[in-house]
Amino acid sequence: MVAPVSLCHVACCANRAGGGAVSWGRGGLLAFGSCHDVVLYDPAARRAAGALRGHTGRVNCVRWVRRRHRVSETELISGGSDKQLILWEWNGTETWNNQPVKVIPLKGHTEAVCAVDAVYQSDEPVLDLLIASAASDSTVRIWSWHGSEAKCIEILQFGNGFVMDVCLSFLPGSNVPILACGGDDCKISLFIQQNGQFQKTLILPGHEDWIRGIEWAVCGEDLFLASCAQDCLIRIWKVCTKSKQLSETGDDSIRLKENVFTVKDTDTSYAVTLESVLAGHENWVYAVHWQPSFSKDGSVQQPMRILSASMDKTVIIWEPDKESGVWLEQASVRVGEVGGNTLGFFDCQFSPDGSMIVAHAFHGALHLWKQATGNKKEWTPEVVISGHFNSVEDVKWDPEGEFIISVGSDQTTRLFAPWKRKEETEVTWHEIARPQVHGYDMRCLAMVGRFQFVSGADEKVLRVFRAPKNFIENFSNITGIPMEKLCSHSSDLPEGATVPALGLSNKAVFEGDMAVQPAEDEESFDTISSQYPEIYFQPVILTEPPPEDHLLQNTLWPEIQKLYGHGYEIFCVACNNSNTLIASACKSSKKEHAAIILWSTTSWKKLQSLSFHNLTVTQLAFSPDDRFLLAVSRDRNWSLWRKADSSESGPVFTCYAYTDKSTAVHSRIIWSCDWTPDSKYFITGSRDKKVIFWGQCDLSVTTEENMLNSIKPCSTVLDARDSVTAVGVSRVLTPDGRYIVAVGLENGKIILYTWKRSGQEPSLADWTTCVEIDNSQSHALAVKHLCWRHHAGRAGHNDQNSSEWLQFASCGADHCVKVFNVNRFAL
Repeated sequence: MVAPVSLCHVACCANRAGGGAVSWGRGGLLAFGSCHDVVLYDPAARRAAGALRGHTGRVNCVRWVRRRHRVSETELISGGSDKQLILWEWNGTETWNNQPVKVIPLKGHTEAVCAVDAVYQSDEPVLDLLIASAASDSTVRIWSWHGSEAKCIEILQFGNGFVMDVCLSFLPGSNVPILACGGDDCKISLFIQQNGQFQKTLILPGHEDWIRGIEWAVCGEDLFLASCAQDCLIRIWKVCTKSKQLSETGDDSIRLKENVFTVKDTDTSYAVTLESVLAGHENWVYAVHWQPSFSKDGSVQQPMRILSASMDKTVIIWEPDKESGVWLEQASVRVGEVGGNTLGFFDCQFSPDGSMIVAHAFHGALHLWKQATGNKKEWTPEVVISGHFNSVEDVKWDPEGEFIISVGSDQTTRLFAPWKRKEETEVTWHEIARPQVHGYDMRCLAMVGRFQFVSGADEKVLRVFRAPKNFIENFSNITGIPMEKLCSHSSDLPEGATVPALGLSNKAVFEGDMAVQPAEDEESFDTISSQYPEIYFQPVILTEPPPEDHLLQNTLWPEIQKLYGHGYEIFCVACNNSNTLIASACKSSKKEHAAIILWSTTSWKKLQSLSFHNLTVTQLAFSPDDRFLLAVSRDRNWSLWRKADSSESGPVFTCYAYTDKSTAVHSRIIWSCDWTPDSKYFITGSRDKKVIFWGQCDLSVTTEENMLNSIKPCSTVLDARDSVTAVGVSRVLTPDGRYIVAVGLENGKIILYTWKRSGQEPSLADWTTCVEIDNSQSHALAVKHLCWRHHAGRAGHNDQNSSEWLQFASCGADHCVKVFNVNRFAL
């Protein structure tokens, strides 16, 4: 039996929570916090392998627990704003793909956890794990975990200071744990465990601003500590055993000052010296990490390579010079994003073998670079997961079902499509364009035909966008659909778009507008205008999904129209199926502002204003045959508008049916509505947990009284057990002719039902609950919108004929856009 629903794609990005939100395991999985989930991403397969759900607040730090024997990790630890740590444990095999994960919560901190680290004290025969966590309650807690229970064994108080990062290791040649803490006192505190208690042994001054990241590395007999701070510097410290006899030599040679401390248990002395100070960044350095050690000829090798991420928009790989042994940036590589409207990087990580690096940018986007095989100094950007970094408000399929577009409170509009590679059968989804990067939170959108959409944000204007030539060419390359099928008249389209300085509107860029670079030998005056070109757009021919810095400025769509007419922020918009009409509504608390405005898509003029509701209209939907327009509202009623025979000025809609205080069934805000594919029934879902089918929309009824009474509940009230925030009816029925309904709830769950009217009177047996989508696959917070693909089949698979598959897209307040495959024969 094939599973009826499977998750096809997740689009998400890392939390904006400083360093430590990303960790790359030896098994090849990249773990990062995304909203309340820990997402596991497989860079090799280019898809999210799963999500771990357990936190009830934002995940701030994630760390794979490294084994001493360099085998794949089986534990992951995460800390969040819900004041707890969670230890995730897999039992057994290498691939943890669909295995049950054991969840061990560690509660005790009284504020958000911001950093965590863990080491194994012994591997065999009993697992003995030592965990250190720092939180904004000015404490560092030490936990121990012995296979069964985890308990807090010690609390280190830091008065009213904050610890930003913690790291655990063992002193050279011993099993004595050493803990380094870096914080807002600009000093590194070293604690050594003696008699089961961590004693503050040494303070390393030197940094002149808050310390943001620290990490230990064991290299042979020595222990190295790298630290970075907001003073733009990185410091490398060395801890080594100090032998007794070299106590006092008489020479006056210049030596670095040594800090010496002795461990009582073993009676050994250790010396800490400053090995190097690395200056190369021009802004706060948020993270510093060593390349992971590897086994060679039976011994463990620690490469002398450091990766650092900074707010100056660069990531640097540092190595010591081969001859002199001095750490230089020259022997190093600097990668990053140039231009764009972003800030810098929060975090960075080496892949287990050091051939790839990932960086986590300020807005949550991940950047991946791979070392070129020929030239080791060259790093090239790679395809990586991306998504919104705030609540996603709306998502729509294009009419042909080849891509989806989503808008979110992160002020962006993003376009996701399946990437069809020539040699592989596997199809993966990626963000291939960012048509709109705005200055207001986005709220809603509607597709107007294939390569045109209208979007509404927290402003009074609707904006219409059309795809440029560069996008259509790249879309054709990536999805494998030939250009002829996509666009007949591409010659008169603009190449791309650019946002002028201080502007909000995307301006079209035509072929003649692109700046010509002056030749090298020409003497060019260095004027301000030549340093800051007006046009940032550069057309690039893509054969694979673009990296983040390309998405930021080269994939905008030109704005072709603004629609003025609403008095408050736009809340919802819809387009009819023949792409001739747009309906929109805005936020309102008065009847005069709650009117729905109809616009023509040919003249872009306002055609009609439909006034009925008293409060915000929350969703609009045209019936599939375009004869009706349905509106649902915060005033707990719906209204149905019927298209009259069109006059010269265009179609006129008149009120056909509605509910009022006496006939209403919903007792709370109606969030969502949709139509059945035959235009006979429509469905409404509300905060009162009710879902109802209404009908029958029969055009033969003419007299006023009959019209208003002809639309009644056709189904029994379905209790969804939580507030309903989104509903969607598939355009394709089940093999036995039942409507397929997806219901999204405020708790993030998505449930699939089928419904078919059996007799005159509604009966409970008409509803069937098919699938409740698994907790880890549905959303962590409220589902904002659901949208079914208009045709059977899966995007990118060319399987319209063998139509057992359907697809729907969902978006939620947990920053995620998801695409699900539904097998309609298995429902």
